[in-house]
Parts: sequence; C-alpha cells; structure tokens
Amino acid sequence: MRVGLDIGGTKVEGVALAGDGTVLARERTPTPHRPAELLTAVADLVGRLAGSAAVRGVGVGVPGIVDPGTGTLVDAVNLGLDEGPFALGPLLAQRLGGVPVVVENDVNVSALGAGALLGADDLALLSLGTGLAAGVLLDGVLRRGASGAGGEVGHVSFDPDGLLCGCGQRGCLETLAAGRALTRRWPGRPGDAPDALWTAAAAGDPAAIAVRDSWADAVATAVRVLVLTVDPRLVVLGGGVSAVGEPLRAAVADALQRAAAPSPFLRGLAVHERLALVPAGAPVAAIGAADLLAA
Repeated sequence: MRVGLDIGGTKVEGVALAGDGTVLARERTPTPHRPAELLTAVADLVGRLAGSAAVRGVGVGVPGIVDPGTGTLVDAVNLGLDEGPFALGPLLAQRLGGVPVVVENDVNVSALGAGALLGADDLALLSLGTGLAAGVLLDGVLRRGASGAGGEVGHVSFDPDGLLCGCGQRGCLETLAAGRALTRRWPGRPGDAPDALWTAAAAGDPAAIAVRDSWADAVATAVRVLVLTVDPRLVVLGGGVSAVGEPLRAAVADALQRAAAPSPFLRGLAVHERLALVPAGAPVAAIGAADLLAA
C-alpha cells in the first residue's frame, strides 16, 4: 500500500492505493496552519488510511515552491506557515517511524494523477484555481524545469499595462485567467452553484456572456502557450473551476477555435481537440501524490 496526500489551504485529502492503483480508502481532514499541528494531523490521517496494513511510502502534494530532493517546502506562506522553509518530508517520515516520504508541488502531482486516471503519459494539466499554473508530464516524466518553474504559465505577462500580479509583474495571465480573476469579474451571490456564470450565459445574460467569453479567451491563451512550448497530446483543465465541467471545456474550445480561425498554422495544430477535463469528483492530486512512489 502507498498513501497520497493533497495538502491544501483548507483541507488535506488522502488516499490509500493498492499496488495496482486501486483506491482502497479516501479521507479528508482540516488543514492546521502551525507546523507541529500540521505534522500531527497528516500523520494521524496516514494512520487512519492505512489501518493495520504496511505502508510502502507516502507522497505529498503541497502548494508553493518545493525541493523534491530534500522534501522541503521552500515557500510555505501559502499554507500559513510563514516561518521560512519547512522540512515537511523528513519531519513527517520521522513522525511515521521511518516510512519514506516524497514531497512535490501540488500542480505537478495533479498532472500525475490526471495521467493515471486518463491513461495518458503526455499532457499538461492547467490548474484553474486561486492561481494559474500547469503541471507538465512528458513521456511519463514530470518536467519541473531547471529552477522548478516549469509550467508557471500564469506569470507570462500578457498585458504590461494590466493589473499588478502577486509576482510583481503587471498583466500576467494569472490576473486574467485564474479562478480568482473569474470571481473578481463575476462575484455571484452566497449559495450560487459553481456553474452560475455558465447558467446565466446559457440563459442569454449579456453580462455573463461577456465575462465568460473574455475569461475563456485568456484561458485559451494559456493553453496555446503550453501547446506551443511543449506540444502535449492533451491539455487537461483542472483546479477549482473545472467543477463546472463540460460547459467550461466547450467555452475554452470555442475560444481556441476563434483565435485559430485566421491562422492556418494554428488551425493545423487543432489545439481545441486536445482539451480534456479532470475526472469529476476524483481525488486527482492525492492519487498523483501516491504515484510519486510507483516507480
């Protein structure tokens, strides 16, 4: 058995996988924002997932900058752990009695999980969440890049006169195409379903149509950047906004086709045909974290 953990800002989702990849157990727990409490919570979660079975190893996906070689979360501010680098892997391994622990960026493990669930080994997973980033899986191998910045497509500056991005640049794709950008332009109301914007647009609301289409255009730009740099067979839309499902994929596919219409080169790439969605309801990142141990 191997265990995969997806540590997010509000919850930790864990799965236990059999050797053949079958999900044996799945459980969630709230994310504590103090180091000692986080270690205790995730160690307890591993224990509950494993039961009496022996655990071969634990894979962990976390947001932010990670040093996979040492298992250190270099930038832990996104989890509220603002005391500097956090040696999550070694400390968790010690807490678990020496069980091997591997730590990786959460978008990268999502790419691994999407590959496992879709039966693909050549893809880019574009995470449409609070931020905008991609995990790149080429021939079954994660492409992290020389400095760990592989897939940070959200920080391509698209409009130098645009909004200030958290990275310090202006007009980054993240300010236009992330889930946060969509919420800023269409805040909705308490209790709205995730697909409220798409429902309103489908009903003919002109404001909703304008927001949907301009946001989809920005996402399509990020998709094209990925295809024109690493040329993956699939671009999988993930992250929180992916809960919208097929209407999201269709909106981005339409935007890709509109942009490609005047360009024989882009039409020939048929980028819109490469779009896919993460399987609905699946613990994609936790499965991918467990798959860090599959080799």
